[in-house]
Amino acid sequence: MVSAPLRLLGDPKRSCRCPARQIENYRQRISGPLLDRVDIHSEVPLVDFRELTSGVPSGESSAVIRGRVVAARRIQQERFGKSGHTTNSAMSSRQVRQHCQLDTESTGYLEHAMEEMSFSARAHDRILKVARTLADLAGAPDIRPTDILEAIQYRSLDRKLFC
Repeated sequence: MVSAPLRLLGDPKRSCRCPARQIENYRQRISGPLLDRVDIHSEVPLVDFRELTSGVPSGESSAVIRGRVVAARRIQQERFGKSGHTTNSAMSSRQVRQHCQLDTESTGYLEHAMEEMSFSARAHDRILKVARTLADLAGAPDIRPTDILEAIQYRSLDRKLFC
């Protein structure tokens, strides 16, 4: 059971009062190999009450997002044909090498992230799969540097916990 103050860790409005050792003990419960198996790590900030009750829609509608997802899934079905896979997340290592080719700029970004953030080989492949999906969602035929950068950003949780 987590004490109430530890739940405040990372809260921009309230500070955590837990001793550093208690925070470290909690973080050690989360295994690196377990986090490696999660494709996307995303922190979700608190939403301001006024924003929730304003009645003004923010962002895209669900229908627009659904349209992009359906189109991306169609692209993936065409990509994998009769291979038995239907999504990028199910790609084998061989398929990752085949379908996740990077240009020089993207390769440089990924190499820098791998070295600086000490990502595992599993995280490397997950980054490529997520980047491929981001490109599909945008309707781009190739993985772009922005796709790699966004996919790297989604691997931030494992680095924050074990710095």
